[in-house]
Amino acid sequence: MRQIVLATKNEGKIRELAEPLQVLGIEVLGLGSFPEIGDIEENGTTFAENAFIKAKAVADITGLAAVSDDSGLEVDALSGRPGVYSARYANDMPLLDGETKDERNNRKLLMELKSVPQEKRKARFVCSMAYVEPGCPSADKALIVHGTWEGRILEEPRGTDGFGYDPVFFDDALGISAAEMTREQKMERSHRGHAVRQLLDKLVVLLK
Repeated sequence: MRQIVLATKNEGKIRELAEPLQVLGIEVLGLGSFPEIGDIEENGTTFAENAFIKAKAVADITGLAAVSDDSGLEVDALSGRPGVYSARYANDMPLLDGETKDERNNRKLLMELKSVPQEKRKARFVCSMAYVEPGCPSADKALIVHGTWEGRILEEPRGTDGFGYDPVFFDDALGISAAEMTREQKMERSHRGHAVRQLLDKLVVLLK
């Protein structure tokens, strides 16, 4: 059975690709199968660059094709920030008692948008996914897809089922925040869901 490494230890992400690829006779492995792989520095300036950097590193180390993704939030009123720095956006701020890093990021975001009216709080989640074969020399030789999810930033968090910026990201089409959605709703609407479906469509053709 052909194997592909998904550059994550997140079991949910692994299942997203594993189930449809099994139909093609492909086994998806996570980084948990390769404990020798340590942290990989993602020092790109775009989501696509970071996805390629991580996938290439994993492919070259394991000798297997690898898939990686990078994603984040872009806010128009903040000139596209936090962008590729989404996960560490508020690292310059101290954590409050009992506060998670996600909650700190949301707190900083809402502070920076405090005086911005609703009609100017447009934002989007962006996801880039890269499929890289071992020895791939550059990003233009890799398979890279992109997904986006348009919405706006709320004035306060809503919902408890999401993570990251989900509680402050509002989907106008459904009329709820990302943290108020079911798993199925989120996969249908989200940037990552769009990217996963594009990648699978292209892999079906590429790996036949």
